[in-house]
Amino acid sequence: MKQLFGAVSSLSRRALMVSASAAVIATMTGMVAQAEGLGTPDKPVEVRMIANEAFANQWQTLMVPEFNKHYPNVKVTIDGVPYVELLAKSMLDATGPSPTYDIIIADDPWVPQLASVGALLDLRSEEVKGWTSEDFDWDDFNVAPLAASEWDGVQYGVPVRSNMLMMFVNKSLYEKAGVPVPTPKLTWNEFLEQAPKLVQDTNGDGKVDAWAIDTYFVREPLTPTIWQTIMNSNGGSLLDENGKPAFNNEIGVAALETHKKLLEFAPTGAISHGFSESLQAFRQGMVATHINWGSVFKGSAIDAATTTLTPEQVGIQVLPMGSKSAGAHRGIWSGAVSAKSENPEAAWAVLQWLSSKEGEKWHSANLGVFPARKSTLAAEPSEPWLVPVFDALQQAYDAAGEGKMWRIRHPRSDAAQQVLADEHSRFIAGQVSAEEALNVAAEKIEKILK
Repeated sequence: MKQLFGAVSSLSRRALMVSASAAVIATMTGMVAQAEGLGTPDKPVEVRMIANEAFANQWQTLMVPEFNKHYPNVKVTIDGVPYVELLAKSMLDATGPSPTYDIIIADDPWVPQLASVGALLDLRSEEVKGWTSEDFDWDDFNVAPLAASEWDGVQYGVPVRSNMLMMFVNKSLYEKAGVPVPTPKLTWNEFLEQAPKLVQDTNGDGKVDAWAIDTYFVREPLTPTIWQTIMNSNGGSLLDENGKPAFNNEIGVAALETHKKLLEFAPTGAISHGFSESLQAFRQGMVATHINWGSVFKGSAIDAATTTLTPEQVGIQVLPMGSKSAGAHRGIWSGAVSAKSENPEAAWAVLQWLSSKEGEKWHSANLGVFPARKSTLAAEPSEPWLVPVFDALQQAYDAAGEGKMWRIRHPRSDAAQQVLADEHSRFIAGQVSAEEALNVAAEKIEKILK
């Protein structure tokens, strides 16, 4: 019996030793696989990204070195492409047999189109969970920016350059006109009542040299976002719950007419103004209010090389109140991993760091990029100029989330946006009434979205 017991015990010890050895080997294998996924000093991993040329070079020269402090064996190359070409090139590459890019930086309405052709990796999948840091905290993101890269119940991206349509204020021009400086409680009706006083002669030479407002009026895809935001703030929406156009009604018409009315208080020639022209007018101190993307705040209030204004002169806030809420419009750049990437773990490491709490803090402090996380916006910013920006941005996220203030989300959203731009432009030019413009747009968009 003692011999038998000893033999069994010996076998048990051997089994335990074998089991333990197997566990160690499995752990070491996993560690090696993870190390290889993120590169090694002897064998670094290469990741290539396609992004908007407006910020690609800045990321390459400033962001990548910072990222490499944490992931030294992941070599990142960023190719900048003009905005108007970016979606087409991203689609062509992602659907090809041997894609060049591991990471695609997509504008707000593009994710459905990219996802519908199987171009993007599900970032909440079991596989990706194994590559995701435990403290990444998906729930910390504000709903509006995170939803920009969700489609059909799947999370395909993360917000890496958040943006919102905001209202900028030249406080000096308001004070000269004797008009109260706006607050987030300002309504569109109040603004239009005050606007004539903000068209003024500031130097006493008998000529008007300052106007009430400037923004998008020219025919381009982003111009209808002004009209849409006014409509949303009054309870209107682009589509109904069945996905059909719902903007060709009294609320939509009134909002479109309000957008056109702003021209009466804008600089001469503003009908041809878009992003650059209206921004330049504001930075030169020519307009009291300016509706544009919040990311231009730093260049408008802080950087002496790009603006004549000072931080004390410039305010930032949500757009005026409608009957339902304040106005805002979502414009989020999301980072997504190509479904065909040969280095998906390394690609996700880049995007994960960019959108992490640490990455957002660095990004906002050094590049002026807006964060998407609630914790980042609630914390004290590293730079004083970000304090009013963070307050306004949180209000904008809340308004956008509640009022669904974003462009049509559909695989054919770009085509629908072009229709809105065409019909909006015809109305602004006086070729058709607001009712006709919206009815034509609704008919065309319903066919596009079928």
